[in-house]
Amino acid sequence: MKPVYVFSSGRLARHQNTIVLETDEGKRFLPVEQVSELYIFGEVDLNKRFLEFMAREGILLHFFNRYGYYSGTFYPREYLASGALILRQVEHYLDQSRRLLLARAFVRGSLRNIRTVLLYYRRRQVDVQEALEVVDQALAGLDAADSPTALMALEGHAREAYYAVWPRIIDAEFPFGPRTRRPPRDETNALISFGNSLLYTAVLAQIYQTHLDPRIGYLHETNFRRHTLNLDVAEIFKPVLVDRLIFRLVNRGQLQRRHFVTGAEGVFLDDDGRKLVVEAWEQTLQETYRHPTLNRSVSYRTTLRLELYKIEKHLLGEQEFLPFALRG
Repeated sequence: MKPVYVFSSGRLARHQNTIVLETDEGKRFLPVEQVSELYIFGEVDLNKRFLEFMAREGILLHFFNRYGYYSGTFYPREYLASGALILRQVEHYLDQSRRLLLARAFVRGSLRNIRTVLLYYRRRQVDVQEALEVVDQALAGLDAADSPTALMALEGHAREAYYAVWPRIIDAEFPFGPRTRRPPRDETNALISFGNSLLYTAVLAQIYQTHLDPRIGYLHETNFRRHTLNLDVAEIFKPVLVDRLIFRLVNRGQLQRRHFVTGAEGVFLDDDGRKLVVEAWEQTLQETYRHPTLNRSVSYRTTLRLELYKIEKHLLGEQEFLPFALRG
């Protein structure tokens, strides 16, 4: 099973046990047993019968607007949800000390992986020293941070220093000012926002395959509006999966300024740019490495699932959660 990315506009329908995408170019048939998720970037029509079919098969639908912004996910009824584990999630959220333990772990994982990326470029004679110093200071201050807000402030300050050296890492004329989100004001900001959206949805899809509830996070505030556990876990993997992908695509000349459009709403990837990034993103998730504990090759998509299993074990009191660490 694998994700399917839909860029064309048309109609999504069910035909027997098959997903059918009807466009002006014809029909595309997708056997349901081969599809784990649908990423929908085009303008598509669908009906209740199709959604019932997706819910029955446990297939998530991720929707993105015309600018490539993540809009939301059709999340079928949890079929692996565990009442006992949800109670543990809530207990760890309501207990400030236990919540902080997890929140610190997410930030520590994020900062350590940022540090590993910076060290990689320092070995290649890129001047990133000031960013490294700020990241080290943030790591040293984690234990003193007494709230998720304080932890996020520490991480935010370190990321500002990290982003400040990106123009030295990116070997192309890609402007990059202060981090801007809605809307992104330059090409690099547009890439970060788009990449982060892909990561958030990839983590959410993996949460669906576990006993965890995505609505209960620890670093990000749990509220009525969104899933938050996927945002927590994504912090660990942004430097590993999103940032390194951006550096690779830009420095190899695969992604160029012609792949962006600028308007009153900001700067965004065009259709060709989105397809290029999505193809490289999927290749990244399928990439394998030798797992130091399992002693076998695993993909980065599997690594996301393994991270969630580690959180489950932490919540059940079996093993303290230690975030994924990128090997230098």
